[in-house]
Amino acid sequence: MESKDLLKLNIQTALKKLGIDLDVSAISVDDSKNPEHGDFASNIALKLARNAGKTPLDFAKELNEALDKSEIERVEIAGPGFINFFMKKDSLTSVVGKIIDEKDNYGRGEKKNLKVNVEFVSANPTGDLHVGHARGAAIGDSISRIMEFDGYDVTREYYINDAGNQIDHLGESIRERIKEALGLPFALPDDGYHGVDVINIANQIKDELGDKLPAFLDDPDSFEFFKTRGMELELEKIRKDLKEYRITFDIYSSERKIRSGNAVEKEIDYLSKYIYKDEGALVLKTTEFLDDKDRVIVKSNGEYTYFMPDIVYHVNKLSRGYDKLIDVLGADHHGYINRMKSALMMHGYSSDVLDIELIQMVRMMKDGAEFKLSKRTGNGYTLRELCEDVGVDAARYFFVMRAATGHLDFDLDLAVKQSSDNPVYYAQYAHARLCSILNSASDIKVDKACSHAGEASEFALIKELAKFPDVIKVASKERAPYKITNYIHDVAEKVHGFYTECRVIDRDNKEVTASRLAICLASKIVLKNALSLLGVSAPEHM
Repeated sequence: MESKDLLKLNIQTALKKLGIDLDVSAISVDDSKNPEHGDFASNIALKLARNAGKTPLDFAKELNEALDKSEIERVEIAGPGFINFFMKKDSLTSVVGKIIDEKDNYGRGEKKNLKVNVEFVSANPTGDLHVGHARGAAIGDSISRIMEFDGYDVTREYYINDAGNQIDHLGESIRERIKEALGLPFALPDDGYHGVDVINIANQIKDELGDKLPAFLDDPDSFEFFKTRGMELELEKIRKDLKEYRITFDIYSSERKIRSGNAVEKEIDYLSKYIYKDEGALVLKTTEFLDDKDRVIVKSNGEYTYFMPDIVYHVNKLSRGYDKLIDVLGADHHGYINRMKSALMMHGYSSDVLDIELIQMVRMMKDGAEFKLSKRTGNGYTLRELCEDVGVDAARYFFVMRAATGHLDFDLDLAVKQSSDNPVYYAQYAHARLCSILNSASDIKVDKACSHAGEASEFALIKELAKFPDVIKVASKERAPYKITNYIHDVAEKVHGFYTECRVIDRDNKEVTASRLAICLASKIVLKNALSLLGVSAPEHM
């Protein structure tokens, strides 16, 4: 248990001595902003004094008397009743040994026995992934990694929209491109796919069929084949690109399969008491729950709206035993949230069984100007091209640096810059610097107790390392990967400050060196753990 948590328990015990029984979660202990004011501070006296019938100052004094001082060097009561805690050195440095002992598991949360399904990307298998998908992919996968690390049982899921008109249009486009390649009359559908990737897939299918192709074009079953094979090849590309992006899904769910067995019709029957007709359309009474208006689920022409099969899909996911569903979707799905929650509530689920993370748009910047199109194809700038241009590490790090709900300007020039201005380079360089130091002094055994730590920059870094478990809890609870990047920056900044202010390797003073090497090793572990939660590498050399 870290110093701050121990201090909270200490305060809780002291309060009990004063006749106040308070849950530890209600006790606030913060890092002091100024080292001269101690290591930690609490406003607990200000919060409880009135109910205790005392002034905050008098209450703080009584609480101070009741505290266990075995880990506390001294206490100062400031202003109207703030309590500043100066901890004993051993209390602060004990976390270094803990980190070294736990290694990759430092910061990991206890198993929660809660199954969480995180669905993200789910791009239609009709073309390459673009940079909008790339941001959602980085955020979705980072959320999954963080929640796994925090003790949740996480499943990553990709929903394949293979039952809609877009797949028909893909099949039509491929068939017409094959005709074009064969020198036959062709006519691309207006709502088809005209990109280079579809031309490439059409040529691949043409080569696969070979001499069978001319006759096969007249076969009534050929259109279904072009649809299915085209979608397979598009999915192969998507999977390959995602794998390069360090993302692997546990489940790929097919809309066709989920809708099989009259699943949609059965769902409509189940929801019948919430359905009414309006001008020939079927409307779901979502306003009885959270929605601002009722939603059409079957159009007057008998076609399903996209909302209807999505209800079936979410009910299907929950039927597999998940305790929580998280969807990572584009910002244009804002109105989708309450309608889907309402539909699930019709099944008896609570409103919080589903959470939806909305991802705002990305603006790609180069040379100070926005650009949208690929220089190679004239179409959208793809995930594959982005990774080739800036690397996977920079792509993933930059996409999660800001809250998902905020618009993001992705500066391609900054992403490849090898300087402290580039946040991912700054963090990775800190890790590589630590590796270099440890390699240079590999013959000196580290002092996990940090017996000879004494400089302010050493303790500033140690206290930053101790925050990691709490940062994980917050980032997991709020599904906020950007809190990890903020933390990584703070650790890297303190690593660089420590390196500048302290002579780490001094062979004439091996005791101090052993303590500082332990701090280096603990910092290296924490940086690597934090970077891995974002799918970013921790290089040993730069």
